Amino acid sequence: MTQETGGSAAVNTKSPPSAPGGTASDLLDEADPKIDEEALLAEFDAEIPARKLSGVPQLVVKIMGVALSLFGLYWVFNPMASQFYLPAFLMLALSATFLAYRGWGSKNKAKAPGAKDNPRVADWLLAVVAVVPFAYIISDWDAFFRRAIIPTDLDVIMGTLAILVTLEAARRTVGLMIPIAVIVFFAYAHWGSYIPGVFGTSSFDWSRLVGHNIMGTQGLFGVPTNVAATFVILFTLYGAVLTGSGASKFFIDLSFAAFGRSAAGPGRTVTLAGFLLGTVSGSGVATTVTLGGISWPLLRRAGYPREHGGALLAAAGIGAIMAPPMMGAAAFIIAALLGVSYLQVLIWAIIPTILYYFGLILSIEMDSRRFKTTDVKMEVKPIGKLLLRFGYHFSSLAAIVVFMSFGMTPFRAVVYATVLALVLSFFDRSSWMTPRRIWDALATGAAGAMSIIPVMAAAGLIVGVLTLTGLGLKLAGIIVSAAGGNLLLTAILSAVAVTLLGLAVPVTASFIISWVIIGPALQDVGVPAFAAAMFIFYYSVLSEVSPPTALSPFAASAITGGKPITTMWLTWKYTLTAFLVPFVFVLSEAGIGLLLQGGVWSIVLATVTSLLAVAALAVATGGWLWGPAKLPERLLIGGGALPLVTLSLLPMAIGVGMIVLGIVVHLIGRRRRAAETAEPAVSHSTTA
Repeated sequence: MTQETGGSAAVNTKSPPSAPGGTASDLLDEADPKIDEEALLAEFDAEIPARKLSGVPQLVVKIMGVALSLFGLYWVFNPMASQFYLPAFLMLALSATFLAYRGWGSKNKAKAPGAKDNPRVADWLLAVVAVVPFAYIISDWDAFFRRAIIPTDLDVIMGTLAILVTLEAARRTVGLMIPIAVIVFFAYAHWGSYIPGVFGTSSFDWSRLVGHNIMGTQGLFGVPTNVAATFVILFTLYGAVLTGSGASKFFIDLSFAAFGRSAAGPGRTVTLAGFLLGTVSGSGVATTVTLGGISWPLLRRAGYPREHGGALLAAAGIGAIMAPPMMGAAAFIIAALLGVSYLQVLIWAIIPTILYYFGLILSIEMDSRRFKTTDVKMEVKPIGKLLLRFGYHFSSLAAIVVFMSFGMTPFRAVVYATVLALVLSFFDRSSWMTPRRIWDALATGAAGAMSIIPVMAAAGLIVGVLTLTGLGLKLAGIIVSAAGGNLLLTAILSAVAVTLLGLAVPVTASFIISWVIIGPALQDVGVPAFAAAMFIFYYSVLSEVSPPTALSPFAASAITGGKPITTMWLTWKYTLTAFLVPFVFVLSEAGIGLLLQGGVWSIVLATVTSLLAVAALAVATGGWLWGPAKLPERLLIGGGALPLVTLSLLPMAIGVGMIVLGIVVHLIGRRRRAAETAEPAVSHSTTA
């Protein structure tokens, strides 16, 4: 995934003192040298404003952020027409983006010593300009959208301006790739009749393109923007309140108390902490950076090399996007596209999430033995006392699921859960959600959504062009044709296509575009729509760790001081099992059992088989079974994992046979090596 970055953050990696004290989070905050998490996030992610604002600009952006959050909350209880709400929401969000994110040429200037990182005159002008087209739309929104087929000249001008400010806002938040992609798609739609062969299409003049993409519900104001203005803003606000209420600190302390006292404990601690922190952030890079600043000293003391430690941090962070109950924004889009509840999407994700962490834990256990890691002595509170005193932080997370299970909309469920988290903060004097903290949470929640909003709006423009020209269906037909209608080949080509797309654009945009193109291809060869959506979702997420542009590993390497490329490849190794799992639920009818569909037998068969496949692949990548595993053993065991994903009798029998053979070879080799080691000692004793 590529995006505009601001150079490498300077991170001090000298060893911390060896005499710990206090709780786990307090200990590591004090022991670890200061890591500028905000700088790392600004470089590798867009979860916070890239500028370090101060003075009046900071106040203005905060006010706009609070207004955006309040507007989202107001919509939940006072629904209004989407043709009014979405333009008004974008008007405020895009205007704030021009103040919060740097424009052309201001990045290097902001890095100069003593330089102020506040908006320039051009940024203020753009913030004002961004208001104009959307104010025009909402001033007479009903008539505006009814003129979509025959727009007036002023409609076209204002629609063009809306497109331009959206593209510039997207460029500021995630770089050039998204705007370039939109321009290419618009060019294709405008000059499509000049393209020969299967890719040819009708040529649409500019007024038709504006009418379809700005004055309808298939482009700028389509599903992606709708999700950003509802799900995303509400869940980022919830995450901000949860953080302010002290939940993050509790999650970290709980992880250290649960696993901190064994040789494999540091790795397990990082994994659990990543999962729990992901419920707050829902972002792979943000979780990696937050987790790294706290946990890298622990991994270093335990004996992890820099690159392996960074890879583990990145793998734990990536799990945050896939794990319920706070999955990434793409999960909200799945719910909207398929017309199902968000709770249903969470249910589909349960077993794949368990498999991901199962594979990660196995890798940690193997690493612990290979690197001979040690436990790290530290003072931690007993887990029972932590749960009794601060376990209430789990209440709001559970409340979201409970509220939705009783039929409440996800919007109201998350708002009530946010209120619950706010009320529960008063159980701890140090984390009371005072009016000032509530204000900050409202601003922070909007800041967390601000990077996603322009990207999703721009992705909506791409979807609009794909639906107008029919290009999505043509590309789907090409994929199916290239695979000869074969399900396995179609799935492989689809996985490659989604991964490659994810290298260039963020996860959410990757999913949106892939769904329009890859979704129909998978469904054409018999894959159910929900299974196709989850397949695309997982490969969109896994593009975050796919070479050559893997931001989470690069962020982790900046913290550990390890080599970025090596860290990236090791992260890919840790997460490799997750690339296998999606094939299970698209290659056979019983495979949908992994998504908790298809009956008890399908669920049991798919889960047990997948656990075996994940374990086998972990042995192959980790190089350890009952001892170091040699290459032939790893090839046999790892190769045996692949046929299992088909859930067909003969391939499964072959796969199990290969795994058993690999285990036998390993045991024989281990016994032989043990005998060779013992022979010199016996000979020496006889001679004596």
